[in-house]
Amino acid sequence: MEPWTDRAACRDADPDLFFPVTEDRTRRAIAAQVARAKTVCARCPVWSQCLSYAVETRQDHGIWGGLTASERRRLARGAETRTHRPPDAA
Repeated sequence: MEPWTDRAACRDADPDLFFPVTEDRTRRAIAAQVARAKTVCARCPVWSQCLSYAVETRQDHGIWGGLTASERRRLARGAETRTHRPPDAA
């Protein structure tokens, strides 16, 4: 069986899209980049595996499974990973 990463919508995307650099950037620019990354996640067939991996391995940076690091920390503190749905693509 192929690994879930082989079916990820982000597989051919620029990885930098999912790891916004916050230094010397406006909140608006960062939010726009995060929104673009989440749009990719919203159409991903393996977003739940991605999110589970990020939560289980405590990924501290980047967009994984449609969530930022702070969103994943909140999820890990209280909600079940399988109940999360990525945001609808705009």
